[in-house]
Amino acid sequence: MDKYKLAPEFGGERKTTQEDKIAIKVSGLTKYYGDFLALDRINFKVEKGQIFGFLGPNGAGKTTTIRILTGILIPDKGKAEIMGIDVTKDPIGAKKIMGVVPEVCNVYTDLSAWENIILAGKLYRVRKGERQKRAKQLLQKFDLIKIKDEKTKKLSKGMRQRLILAMSLIHDPEILFLDEPTSGLDVKSTHMIRKILQELKLKGKTIFLTTHNIEEANLICDKVAIINRGKIVAFDTPERLKSAFKRTQSIEVSFDRMPSDIKWVEDIPHIDRYQILGDKLRLYTPDPDIVIRELTKYTEKNKLRFVSLSTLGPSLEDVFVKLTEEKETKL
Repeated sequence: MDKYKLAPEFGGERKTTQEDKIAIKVSGLTKYYGDFLALDRINFKVEKGQIFGFLGPNGAGKTTTIRILTGILIPDKGKAEIMGIDVTKDPIGAKKIMGVVPEVCNVYTDLSAWENIILAGKLYRVRKGERQKRAKQLLQKFDLIKIKDEKTKKLSKGMRQRLILAMSLIHDPEILFLDEPTSGLDVKSTHMIRKILQELKLKGKTIFLTTHNIEEANLICDKVAIINRGKIVAFDTPERLKSAFKRTQSIEVSFDRMPSDIKWVEDIPHIDRYQILGDKLRLYTPDPDIVIRELTKYTEKNKLRFVSLSTLGPSLEDVFVKLTEEKETKL
């Protein structure tokens, strides 16, 4: 009987295609603000169940992209699809399956935390019994249940950011868009938000995250895209991007006493650049072996002792800087 399986149109099973795995599809997306080209025909895909990081310097096009994907802006050219729904043609249909956490927290400050989350449930047409149940669960999850009756204008920035994230989840969306969700937050709120995003991923949710925090993207993202001047300049996993820049290695060193003058570093061969990071020096080099030998000679000569010495591979920050640094224009 196997060779007589029904075709999908007659009730048979349909094979899962690559397109079925795609949550977000962007094709040739272009946006102008007057004469300024903010997005220059960008293309990318985000698979279902991924945490996707969208990185770039200020003015690169991150917020413009997320506003188009969430139906706030209309592109001049190109197409953006959310779970197969064209955002421009059917913005309401797309918004029903997404939750949005904007960069600027937009809770109603004269309402309590409870009233805000219940209002969000009403706007998404969650039934009364279900929205009250989910509101309580979400406020407990975000450690806000004890202050649920407090006016939100009295809450800290971290609490308000946790509340807006809870509000975005009240209708159990398939996709979550977050624009700089941990910017300026305290350590507790940042850690909690990261943990909850990981839990949502395990439940099969897709998360689109714009961030300036490159370490955050390195820790939690499955894939990242780096945008610069309206163009996608890199798209891959964090580890693959780092491995593409193997020459950008570094040595981090600290001594029992920091030399007052560090100009001597410039005399060490094969050092491309260096940074002072608190009580440590970071030396960027394509040849760590030679640099370590020279450092050892310097400590012996100046009667110093190593407190720590580490060889580091390229970081996602190194990749980001390399791809987005502005080249000087020769006049």
